[in-house]
Amino acid sequence: MKILVVDDERLLVKGIKFNLENEGYQVETAFNGLAAVELARNGQFDLIILDLMMPELDGLEACLRIREFSNVPIIMLTARGEDRDKIIGFECGADDYVTKPFNILELKARVRALLRRSGAGDAARGGVITAGRLGLDPKQRVALRDGAAVDLTAKEYDLFELLVRNPNRVYSRENLMNVVWGYSYSGDYRTVDVHIRRLREKLEEDPASPVHILTKWGVGYYFKG
Repeated sequence: MKILVVDDERLLVKGIKFNLENEGYQVETAFNGLAAVELARNGQFDLIILDLMMPELDGLEACLRIREFSNVPIIMLTARGEDRDKIIGFECGADDYVTKPFNILELKARVRALLRRSGAGDAARGGVITAGRLGLDPKQRVALRDGAAVDLTAKEYDLFELLVRNPNRVYSRENLMNVVWGYSYSGDYRTVDVHIRRLREKLEEDPASPVHILTKWGVGYYFKG
């Protein structure tokens, strides 16, 4: 799936792009409303994340122009939190609204939900993903072992899905913390170790000698199918 991220805060755009790409999305970026409209007109995007306050053309006007030729789902980002501004955004054609500052996990959840409602998410994410004795059902957010559902917490599932969707890619604990918990999370990296241990206990036949959820010593963790 292709997502367009538009905001004049370049550091914020970089962070959103990094996190969405780690979820498996293809991400393009722009930094003003005019560029957003042109990219939306010429590209086939499954979703657009659009800031409200931008130079050259603000998010509301950009959203109105995009709606002239596309029904692509649009999430509006704004530092404003008043209900009036949200109503105006919805009337201009926005599908969802996220107020800054936000947790990146909330934004990712809204992206998934909006893609799911639009039908794009289901088509791209496909059905059950299997890897040896393990697997996951993205639509139901369920982990599987030998075809049977395994009870995971929300964070355990997010961590497991990230690893399964990117087999053999080694993630440092810092990387996993940023992607799964978000940059604003104040916990330490041992949180990652605890969740990895729990995943092994729930999914591996022998947690002490895992064959799927593996450690790259001195680097981080990865999934082997």
